[in-house]
Amino acid sequence: MPWPLPVRYEIAEETRFGDRRLNCFASRPGNVDQLLRGSAANDPKAEAIVDGDRRMSYAALDEAVNKVAANLRNLGLEQGDRLALLLANRAEFVIVAQAAARLGVITVPVNIREQTPELEYILNHCGAKVLVHEADLEPRLPNADALTSLQHRFSIGGETSLARPFAELMTSVDVPVPEIEFNEEDTAVILYTSGTTGRPKGAMLTHVNIVHSVMHFDTCFELGEKERSLLAVPASHVTGLVAIIHTMLGLGGCIVMMRAFDAKEFLALAAAEKVTALIMVPAMYNLCLLRADFANYDLSAWRIGGFGGAPMPEDTIHRLAEAVPGLVLTNTYGATETTSPTALMPPGHGPEHPDSVGQVVPCGYVLVMDDNGVPVAPGKPGEIWIGGPMVVPGYWQNEEATAREFSGGYWKSGDIGSLDTRGYLRIFDRKKDMINRGGYNIYSAEIENALSLHEGVVESAVIGVADPVLGEKTHVHVCVRDDALREEDVKAWCGERLADYKIPDFVTLSGEPLPRNANGKIVKRALRES
Repeated sequence: MPWPLPVRYEIAEETRFGDRRLNCFASRPGNVDQLLRGSAANDPKAEAIVDGDRRMSYAALDEAVNKVAANLRNLGLEQGDRLALLLANRAEFVIVAQAAARLGVITVPVNIREQTPELEYILNHCGAKVLVHEADLEPRLPNADALTSLQHRFSIGGETSLARPFAELMTSVDVPVPEIEFNEEDTAVILYTSGTTGRPKGAMLTHVNIVHSVMHFDTCFELGEKERSLLAVPASHVTGLVAIIHTMLGLGGCIVMMRAFDAKEFLALAAAEKVTALIMVPAMYNLCLLRADFANYDLSAWRIGGFGGAPMPEDTIHRLAEAVPGLVLTNTYGATETTSPTALMPPGHGPEHPDSVGQVVPCGYVLVMDDNGVPVAPGKPGEIWIGGPMVVPGYWQNEEATAREFSGGYWKSGDIGSLDTRGYLRIFDRKKDMINRGGYNIYSAEIENALSLHEGVVESAVIGVADPVLGEKTHVHVCVRDDALREEDVKAWCGERLADYKIPDFVTLSGEPLPRNANGKIVKRALRES
């Protein structure tokens, strides 16, 4: 085993999710609620959240969670019900998510950049009974009669016409919070991921999945007590939710909130709050180097800089090493389906293995398979299959996708890579047709499906183009019916139906059909070469 484990983290084999024989941490919190409860009991005065001028201790956070849980119970929410969050990075996100966990209610965090059609699908598909949202997002929400299961709406940050103020959930009520009997394999969170068909899939993150990921970050990042992490990525993303929020709560650390990323504000906040460890996408590190002078900030407390979602340019790594000498950059590789980490680069090993995403986490398994589902030899390329107690059991109410993407307890990632004899994992390419724009995954089919509804579009194809800051941008090639369709029309059409980061960056319009092979399939390679 490549990872030196703390004494408290003994590993033992268990049977989980029916017939999966897995290595698991033998002693662990039994559910997501225990992450907070344990830290609050250990040091109630420790700082848990910094949100602008607002500071919350673990005692204050635990009390707020109890109030919201009691009010949600008073509304009739029961174990297994779903509660959706459409919130920016703010303290209330943590409070409501943990209140839901305390009741055994399933939290469904949704990206605040989603548009009306996507919101309608997600809220109906998961059957959300309660929605807590930013007040200024109300115009984007589906009409009440379009949401078949929703019973209660609460808004934060202003008055709205359809929602009640969040303050109502913070009132004291004479309703006891029941003691819930948890099964570790119960779903704690549903996170919707983009799908190749254009419909998002709801990955079911269980309590045992999340707890193991917290312990993996603790072990592999060599974290300690009283860490301070800055939440600059969305809280609704698996990295923000698990790698930062849940990990800090489990270790008694502090979550420093940042509503929207700005390079200078990020460095100022990291310096002022003496941030010690965090994870961001490479684009954010690049923006810091482009737009800010590191010499203006005291970043001596910052030890761990995790990055993932896209390759980190070597020039960025070298420049960051000069700007923050005490910072150890650590590559991470994972997905929503693996509850974030699958592989992490051991601190200090990155310079020796610049082409690797790290070593597989202590309780994880990786198989490299050929097209027939047969393991290949060490060092040979194949599709990455991932197993372990952090791998989700499947997708919410989507047996077809679960059967297609999971096999024998392994999730078939769609990534092409290799695993060498020393345990270092390398990723070469993506088997799936996906574009990574600044850490946001965009499947081409999502944009192509949206454009297929436009009467002026005959067909379209989306490809990724390299970008020095974001990693990739989107370029859509459109075969049009006539010359009336313009680039701004294409972008506006997508903007009304898709999240803003999915709006094409570049548009090429042509009256000629797109290139196809003998089987009639569009040849995107020819578009890339052109």
